[in-house]
Amino acid sequence: MRKILSILMLCTATVVNGRQMQQCLPIRLTCEHLQNPLGVDQAAPRLSWQLDDNRQGALQTAYQVMVDGDSLALLKDKADVWNSGIQKSAAMLVQYAGNVLKPQTKYFWKVRVWDKYGKACTSTIASFETGMMQADRWKGKWISDQHDRHERSAPYFRRAFGADKPIKSARIYIAAAGLYELSINGRRVGDHRLDPMFTRYDRRTLYVVEDVTAQLRQGKNAIGVILGNGWYNHQPLAVWNFDQAPWRDRPAFRLDLRIVYQDGSEETIISDKSWKTSAGPIRYNNIYTGEHYDARLEMPGWDRSEFDDSKWEAVRYRKPPSSQLVSQLLVPIRLVKSYVPKAVKKINANTYVFDFGQNMAGVTRIKVGGPAGTVVRMKHGERLLEDGHVDQSNIDVYYRGNKELEPFQTDLLTLSGREKDEFMAKFGYKGFRYVEINSSQPIVLDSSSITAYFMHSDVSPVGHLKTSSPLINRLWAATNNAYLSNLMGYPTDCPQREKNGWTGDGHLAIETALYNFDAITVYEKWMADHRDEQQPNGVLPDIIPTGGWGYGTANGLDWTSTIAIIPWQTYLFYGDPSLLASCYENIKRYVDYVDSISPNGLTTFGRGDWVPVKSVSNLELTSSVYFYADATILASAAKLFRKTADQLRYEALSNKIKNAINAKFLDVSKGIYSNGTQTELSVPLYWGVVPEEMKYSVAANLNKKVVETGYHLDVGVLGSKALLTALKDNGFGDTAYKVAVQDTYPSWGWWIVNGATTLLENWDLKATRDISDNHMMFGEIGGWFYKSIGGILPDTAHPGFKHILLKPIFPEGLAESSISYDSPYGQISSHWKSSNGFVRYEVKIPANASATFYPPIDCEDRRVISLEAGKHTLHLKLKVREQN
Repeated sequence: MRKILSILMLCTATVVNGRQMQQCLPIRLTCEHLQNPLGVDQAAPRLSWQLDDNRQGALQTAYQVMVDGDSLALLKDKADVWNSGIQKSAAMLVQYAGNVLKPQTKYFWKVRVWDKYGKACTSTIASFETGMMQADRWKGKWISDQHDRHERSAPYFRRAFGADKPIKSARIYIAAAGLYELSINGRRVGDHRLDPMFTRYDRRTLYVVEDVTAQLRQGKNAIGVILGNGWYNHQPLAVWNFDQAPWRDRPAFRLDLRIVYQDGSEETIISDKSWKTSAGPIRYNNIYTGEHYDARLEMPGWDRSEFDDSKWEAVRYRKPPSSQLVSQLLVPIRLVKSYVPKAVKKINANTYVFDFGQNMAGVTRIKVGGPAGTVVRMKHGERLLEDGHVDQSNIDVYYRGNKELEPFQTDLLTLSGREKDEFMAKFGYKGFRYVEINSSQPIVLDSSSITAYFMHSDVSPVGHLKTSSPLINRLWAATNNAYLSNLMGYPTDCPQREKNGWTGDGHLAIETALYNFDAITVYEKWMADHRDEQQPNGVLPDIIPTGGWGYGTANGLDWTSTIAIIPWQTYLFYGDPSLLASCYENIKRYVDYVDSISPNGLTTFGRGDWVPVKSVSNLELTSSVYFYADATILASAAKLFRKTADQLRYEALSNKIKNAINAKFLDVSKGIYSNGTQTELSVPLYWGVVPEEMKYSVAANLNKKVVETGYHLDVGVLGSKALLTALKDNGFGDTAYKVAVQDTYPSWGWWIVNGATTLLENWDLKATRDISDNHMMFGEIGGWFYKSIGGILPDTAHPGFKHILLKPIFPEGLAESSISYDSPYGQISSHWKSSNGFVRYEVKIPANASATFYPPIDCEDRRVISLEAGKHTLHLKLKVREQN
């Protein structure tokens, strides 16, 4: 049986008279999609805002942006740096177009808007601060210690200096080849982790700006820097050859501390040969394996001015790792959430196992005492053996190092003999739920001895979901936990076995990412990594960044289409074409390369439907569909950027590919592609390859195939991306929903009912390979809930949710759903309750936006309804009929 919907009544929320007079207020002012950022290197940064205006039909009819170097002047509407003037426009994302911005300068800005009644209102003042902007602004030198890349201990650096006058402001600009931790006067600077982010080090290096005004003092000061290897100096072996990366070397850094005094004078403390260096308690660190720390070698006060560094060594100058030094203008990695153990098992006097109840990416902090020289091993893993010990067999399969000297996902702490030693790794992270602590001598531990920290790029949540189905709620949470576990300045496949930026995993989960988190800055950085890695002929590697691995024969369209798909999706979600424009020539080079090796429009360049349940799908079909998708995106981008010749060329190419696919693989008489697997039917539907007149026939066959499996999946990663949307968009939403909430094998729900707190890499819990328990490649499900039961979709013609397409389904078995998405225009909410054949559907459209409601395909009353900004209630009647 399926539900037939008919609209009974449409109600619009009543506006209280007094509310009509309320001003709108511009809020959430951002620069480069960040709030009050430091280190803006762009000559014309992007400025954006939202409107807080709950009135029905709220609109922005005009805006005025004002920028000045003096916040007090700006309060008086004096804007000598840029005054846009009154622009009669609804735009809320604009590009700076004022006077040339000066380097290392703080600017203040505000925006005034006019509402639908012509009344003006003004925002509070926001700021942004420029970075170096030009390479010749740097004064500090690249320095390192006297060791080569084989040295195991982490280098410590220090510099004492005086500040003899009252300080107005101080900024540190620091770049590193590797990772750094920075301190001033004995206190750590900031709360970032794993700075700077991983890049192709020999082509682009990142620097970070920190406000250290509060940590400096008039008089004596000291700066401390510790360097970690990160991906720059990857010492143990693994199958992706990072130990052979062309950039690999001993970590180094460059630093400028710019001090502005109250009297207006300036001073810059720089990295040069006045610094001194020494080894310290970090005896070994690797982002892939772990960190070894000897508490007996701690140097109390090493980063304070009074410390005696007479026995420390001189530093040496190093050549820059790359010619590009770029500001790290993205959301940082942080310790976001802490966990205490849910259970503790003491196996013997030397061994304890802690269960944190949540699989995650992160680090652990331990506080423990014991005899001096006692070695404490902290082994991290996702599973337990039958005897209660941690089992790493599902995640250590690619490690090629010495497991005794450099144990996988294991930190080593050598105790000092003091009452308590405290340790947390600085330069790495693990993927884990369980931690086994084993010591060379008996120690006493309990649940207060260890804390786990979920660590990831600290992207703000923008999606919210709560339904009457506990399974959906848990599955959505698990999807988000998997996504965040795999976001470390770039999207990864898993946080333990690989930590690689697999391209396929990245684009397969992009809608889930953008519906749930404000992650554009991470993807802008990752697409810059793509541009760094692309070969002159257009080819991209499977993993990005890479040390050289991945330019093989299978790094094809179903994976490396990231270069087209992700910029296009960020354009749809944010209404910002900047990333698409930055990648335009790269997309073009990529598509041209595939075209050169695919003269008939078909290609086998790709990996295929990775990790399927059982049915194997045709590689040429799926790869050719992704070729079509890339060519179509390129043609659309060319149209957007008014490149008419390119538009015509790539429209013709996309049509050629589409026709070639259908000529070879579509059986028109039967309505199936190739052998008719779930993937072979859903992928052409999802990407728009199916001729209009054949869509229902193909979708009906897909529906039949799914029903035959008892509403179970029989797909790999490509099919899991396409299946639910292909069904829902073609009239089989109830079938899609039954698959989405299936809780027996094979399904997403099967993982959840078996205790998963993140998504897995394999449908089969008893599989013997591809068995990470924290993977994102099957992550489409987290975004699909927004597209289906929420029904919130972007409009290609009005991107950034300026206009919203509302296409919800109200599936049988779900009584209530509340889903919202904080779009660039504000929150879109879609809430409904179903009872006794009726649905009450409440919608909120943000100010300056609009929406169109499309009744489900089987609705008796097919009226399409336009909705203005504000709150609306639709009363829908459900009619039951037999399903064919």
